[in-house]
Amino acid sequence: MFVTTSAESFIRSNLVWRPVPDLPGISLWQAGPASRLSSLYDNLTGDGPAPFWAFVWGGGMGLARYIHDHGDQFEGQRVYDVGTGSGLVAIAAAQAGASCVTACDIDMYACEATRLNAQANNVDLTVQRGNACSQPVPDTDILTVGDLFYDADTAEALLPWLEACLALGIRILIGDPGRAYLPASRLKKLAVYPGYDFAREDQASSPNAVFELMD
Repeated sequence: MFVTTSAESFIRSNLVWRPVPDLPGISLWQAGPASRLSSLYDNLTGDGPAPFWAFVWGGGMGLARYIHDHGDQFEGQRVYDVGTGSGLVAIAAAQAGASCVTACDIDMYACEATRLNAQANNVDLTVQRGNACSQPVPDTDILTVGDLFYDADTAEALLPWLEACLALGIRILIGDPGRAYLPASRLKKLAVYPGYDFAREDQASSPNAVFELMD
């Protein structure tokens, strides 16, 4: 188990502090323009997950832009961000005036990156390490999910938990560029933003949509 200081040291040594495109007022510790996921992973010690949190994913970018454009929907609300990664969506919610923001991720490095990013962006939020799908439904008003339908196993575990949250009246917002395991038949499209898909090797332009999970 790594201590927090080693995670912070890795982030500060390997990432670049720079603005997020199209989101004025938010900067993050991010992989540099020439960085590759594999090279960052090689710099990690141990058998932890790949550092996906070091990149801005399309689904999270779309959600953050939606929050920025529709801040009135989040002001005074409790927001819980699942698979927070860099904390981008959680930070956007806090900036929009959410009364309470929780950022959850299974990866210790993601949690530390979120803490550093929130601190540097002057917002308060709670960072929670763990697998949200194995925990009770959170006490929240809005639950955000950025780009988590990327494989069958994750989608299979995530959707029933989201349905349990929805059944208790929690609003579920999903940002996604059109992954194969997105439950499209259950979703209402709210907005589409131009952007790129980090998961594509060419990182070509790809629309990032924001959806609401419906009954």
